[in-house]
Formats: sequence, C-alpha cells, structure tokens
Amino acid sequence: MSMNKKLLAGLPLGLAALGLTDLALAQDAAASAPAVAEAASAVAEAASAVTEAAAAAPAPTFDKGDVSWMMLSTLLVIMMAVPGLALFYGGLVRAKNMLSVLMQVMVTFSLVVVLWFVYGYSLAFTEGNAFIGGFDRLFMNGVWDNVAGTFAPAATFSKGVYIPEIVFAAFQATFAGITCALIVGAFAERAKFSAVLMFMVLWFTFSYAPIAHMVWFWMGPDAYASKDVVDAMNAKAGLIWQHGALDFAGGTVVHINAAVAGLVGSYMIGKRIGYGREAFMPHSLTLTMVGASLLWVGWFGFNAGSALEANNFAALAFINTFAATAAAVLAWCLGEGLMKGKASMLGAASGAVAGLVAITPAAGNVGIVGALIIGLIAGFVCLWGVHGLKRMLGADDSLDVFGVHGVGGILGALLTGVFNSPNLGGPSIVADWVTVGMVAPDAYSIASQVWIQAKGVLITIVWSAVVSVIAFKIVDLVIGLRVPEDDEREGLDITSHGETAYSK
Repeated sequence: MSMNKKLLAGLPLGLAALGLTDLALAQDAAASAPAVAEAASAVAEAASAVTEAAAAAPAPTFDKGDVSWMMLSTLLVIMMAVPGLALFYGGLVRAKNMLSVLMQVMVTFSLVVVLWFVYGYSLAFTEGNAFIGGFDRLFMNGVWDNVAGTFAPAATFSKGVYIPEIVFAAFQATFAGITCALIVGAFAERAKFSAVLMFMVLWFTFSYAPIAHMVWFWMGPDAYASKDVVDAMNAKAGLIWQHGALDFAGGTVVHINAAVAGLVGSYMIGKRIGYGREAFMPHSLTLTMVGASLLWVGWFGFNAGSALEANNFAALAFINTFAATAAAVLAWCLGEGLMKGKASMLGAASGAVAGLVAITPAAGNVGIVGALIIGLIAGFVCLWGVHGLKRMLGADDSLDVFGVHGVGGILGALLTGVFNSPNLGGPSIVADWVTVGMVAPDAYSIASQVWIQAKGVLITIVWSAVVSVIAFKIVDLVIGLRVPEDDEREGLDITSHGETAYSK
C-alpha cells in the first residue's frame, strides 16, 4: 500500500517558466535583430498558451465510489481495534486484568491517532529521505483549503486516479493505531499503564513512522512521466520501497514491527508472577471468539482498502483475505487435533488471526490459490510459533504476539515473493511505472524477489528491536515499567483503574 501526496502539479508551471524564458531571449534578439521579431511573437504566443493551459488545468476529481470505499475501509479498521482487538485480548487474560487490557488497547489507539494527525502522518508520508519524511504536513497542514473548500489529492496506484488526501490520512491513522495496540498483548497483566503510554509515544515516533515511510512512501504513478525522471523519482522513495519489496497492507510495517517490539517488551518487563508454575487460563473464550470474528470482518477494510481504490485489486485482496483466513482456521484445528487430540475454540480463533496476518502483505499481490496455500501454511507454522518457538525463546509473551504476528508476518512477507510470480497465478510486479508494464512470466525470479522480501523483513526486525530496547530503557529509568508485586497479584483492573469488569 504505497502512496504519496506529491503530484505533478508543478509540471505545467515549469513548462510555462521555460516558455517565458524563451520569450525573454527572443525579445532580446528582436531588439537587436528585427528579423527575429516574428519568431519572438510566436514564442510569446506559445508561452501564453502554456500559461493559460496551466491555469486552466482542472484539479484532480475524486470518484465517489473510491472515496466511499476508503471511508468504509477506515471504519472497518477502527472496528478491528476497538472493539475487535480489545475483546480478543481481553478474553485471553484473567478476569482481574480484563479492563486493564481494554484500557491499554483503547487509549493506545486514541493516543496514536492524535499523534498521527499532529506529526506522524507528515513523518511517514511526505518527502524527506530514504528513512523518514519531513514536516510539510504537521497538524495536517495543507490537506485542505477551508476558504476555497478544496481538498488536496493523494495518489493511488493508477495514473490519473486520486482520492482526497484527508481520507488517505484517516485510513493510515487506523493502521498506526492498531499496530501500537497490538504490542500490549505481549506484556499484558504486569505493565504500568503510564509506562505503556510513554513507550508508545517513543516507539510510534521512532519505529512506526520510519518503517511506514521506508516501506510505503513513493512519488506516485504520475510522477513517472518519462524514462528521464525514473531514477530521480525512485531516489525520493523510502528505502525498502526502493529495494522493490512488496507489502500490500502491512506485513512488515504492522505485524513484524509490532511483534518485535512486543517480544522485546516481554523480555525487558519480565515474566508474570507465577509464570511456568501456575495455569494462566483465558477467562472468556466467548469474548475472544467475538473479538476474532470482528477482526476477520474488519480485516477486509485493512487489506482490500489498501488498494486505495474500489477496483479489481481491491476485489482480489478481498477474496484472498477471505480464503487465506478460512484455510488457516482449518490448518490450526487440524494441527491441534494431531498434536493434542482435540481442536479448541482458542485454536480456531488463533488460526483465523494467523491467516489474516500472513495474507496481509500478499493480499493484492498473489492469486487465489496462492492465498489458500499461504493460509494453510500459516495455520501450521503459527501453531508451532505459539508452542515450540515460544519455549525456545523463553519469553512470557502473554498473548502470543510474536508467535502469531511475528511468525505469520515473516512467513507472509516471504511467501509474497513466491506466489506473486505470474507462473504461480500471481499478478507479478510492475517493471516500469512509466508504462505500468509488468514483469513477464519468463523474467520473474522467485529467488530474487524472496531475497528482496527478506531484506525488508530483516531491516524491520533490526530497526524495531533497537528502537524498542532504547524506548523501554528510557521508560524504565523515568517511571518504571512494571507494577508492584502486590498490585499484580490483586489485578490491574482494581490497582491501576479502580474498577472491575464483573460485579461479584
């Protein structure tokens, strides 16, 4: 899901300036050589025509269907976070910590949305360097003219097609919010509420915004007006985009990014009291199932909305999200049945999330059969992630953020490079944005694209890990990361928020 707010609006003015320069030169020549007066007049007429054309060029128009779809997709992603993720996480913790998790998800989401509109959007989606954007859109400056009643356009993936930048910014705000909210599941039931919020400010600023810029920022399709400007336009894009990595809706930006932060937090905050000796059973799998279902429904906006248009690729992402998730549910249940003799409701819900995570980077980048295969593999691999890998890592990742989002995100990112191949039913990758030509089947290299995907994964892991370690350390030094032992035993609902989820 790449885009850029900068358009080629300056191009006609540039042409006009060139014309006026020619006019000045011609007029000087006319003063010394009357024979060229006619030429000067012709240049003047051409310059005037260019200027008039630039002034008369209509502002980009927005298709009502695209705008409606993007606003609906934004609402669906909000539903994913609140209540979807909140209920999914809330049902998995013990009853005495139910409200603390709901609070951490809801307030984190709200905090990050505010920060997004203040400076996050500008850092992620304006021109800067390969790692971070600039400050052109601080406080959403310039996204609309309240006096003229006009709205700045944002590029999509189709030449000449735009949506209001204000809609794109709102859509992206939900991604930033839910990414940060995902992290809280890794250290649920023992972190200070104030520590969680302070960490989110630091991590959002120095990890989410840069990774989003590196993966998704580019100059937009209309910037590629001719072959002469291709290198210059590519150089202005984010680092991982320049590499050619595919991430349709956030395998790196959202899932791997958040999962690494969560894993670091689970190490630095430490294990829950009694972990490994006491049974920490989910207090309401009913709520967890409801939350997983809301996530599944909302994810259609998350993935299909990332096409930025109500077009064929939105439809492809839609059906792939449907197919991969269903396949992952079946795979997890089958794996659980083989491993434990019984398939569980928790397993089915976890399988759904695993499939959703894995298909996220691939949603509009693979064919339907590829999506089914990705979902099936994700169900089995993420099952191992929350059992075998978790034991190997030795971390108390409370709600298996890394086992599902980290493992599923890495798997999905790598398999995107495989099933994007037109030889395996994928749509291929754009080879030339000037003509929007695709890489031909005989020229597509799975090995090369998987390596490009792997580089994006590695950069995300290292970047998020370094930022997370520093951010957690700062928070620990300033206010402390963990609640007192007595507060943890009593439960965070009462000790941190003064209320309980259920009356006795």
